[in-house]
Parts: sequence; C-alpha cells; structure tokens
Amino acid sequence: MSYSPRIQDIPASERPRERLVEIGAQYLSNAELIAILIGTGDRHQGLSAVGLAQHILQTFSHGKRDPFDILRNTNPQELTHIKGVGLAKAAQILAGIELGKRVFQAKPSEKTIIDSPEAAAIALSNDLMWQDQERFAVLCLDIKNKLIATKVITIGLATETLAHPREIFREVIKQGAARLIIAHNHPSGNVEPSNADLQLTSRLLQSAQIIGIPLLDHIILGHDNFSSLRQTCDLWDEYPQPE
Repeated sequence: MSYSPRIQDIPASERPRERLVEIGAQYLSNAELIAILIGTGDRHQGLSAVGLAQHILQTFSHGKRDPFDILRNTNPQELTHIKGVGLAKAAQILAGIELGKRVFQAKPSEKTIIDSPEAAAIALSNDLMWQDQERFAVLCLDIKNKLIATKVITIGLATETLAHPREIFREVIKQGAARLIIAHNHPSGNVEPSNADLQLTSRLLQSAQIIGIPLLDHIILGHDNFSSLRQTCDLWDEYPQPE
C-alpha cells in the first residue's frame, strides 16, 4: 500500500481542499474537513491526512454518540493522546471547532428576519444550544417577523423547564412585539418534544388566542440539532392563531 502523508500527495481530484473549492464545503465528509485543518497525516502509521482524520473521529466515537459531541468539549491533552496527533494538530482542530461555535452562536442583528425554524434556531443558539441546564427563551418579533429581542425567561434544572404563560407574554408585551416564537433546550441533545413540552405549547397557543399575539412556533434545541413543534404536531390546527 502506498503512503500519502500529505494532502499534496493525494490525486488532485481526491484532495479535500480542491474538492471544497470545486463542490463546496457542505459536501465534504467530516474526515475531509478535519484533514484540511491538520494538513498532513502520520508517517509512522502510514496514514494520509484523511486517514488520520478518520482515526481521530473513530477514537471519539463512543457507542452511538456523534464524535463531535465529544470533540466539542475536548482539550489539547486528550487529542495528543491519539497517536499521530501532536500539539500543533490538536491546536488546529480545536481552533476550527471553536471558530465553528462562534460563527453558529453569533448573535443576530435586530434587523434579522425570522422566517423559518432554521432562522429561529440560529437566533437562539447562543443562549440555548449547548447549555447544561434547560433554558426557556422567547423571540419577540414585529408584524413583519423582524427580530425585536431575544429573551431568556427562565433557567431551570437539567431535566425541567420552568415557564409560565404569564411570564412569557409579560415580556412579549413589554417588548412591544406583534408575534413570538418560544424555545427551550434539551441538554441531553434529544430534540423530541416531551408530553410536558406539548402541554405547555397547548397552553401558550390558547393564551395567544386570548391575548391576540400569535405564537408562530416552539423550537427545541440541543447538540447542533433542533426541531420545530409546528412542523411535527397538529396543535396549530387545533388552536388557530390570530392573524
């Protein structure tokens, strides 16, 4: 088996960097993206940069967990325990992970239009996505879905969200919002709604009908993932919202 320790030694059509330029970063595998960061493989193991990247990901694959769940919170010492990863490569990997976090967590401008669950999740990620405790937040929007404010209403226990319609709508009215989106995080990373989540959503939809401020969605976030209750349940059909 031939050894290709450097990305430059891989055929041009297979090089991650060239593939990124040609087809876009979103189409590269996790191993290819890490290979671009580290640049070279490990001569002693006969691994190319992509091969070493695959070895790193396999090392951090514990059971069914996504290796990025672990990599996100790792440190240089843990990475350098992997054969072929020195301090330089560890620093490059961690810098890439941190940059990705900062880009995803960047607070949106108050001129941001929230016109999809994806846009709502991005607007909320800084406050909710990677928190160890459950947090309940609200996006306050104007009549054209322009973001007015993002407010964390409550911070609860790791397995419990504490929120009351009174507290939520008090903040919405205080901000002068015409619409709202609610959200909370699941520290476990499982973004499936619980029965309590559905019951709270039902109560808030009924409250929104009475107050006259429509609730557009309930987003659950966790570990780089999210779900939209409006897209996955029929509560909005059961409790139509005011225009």
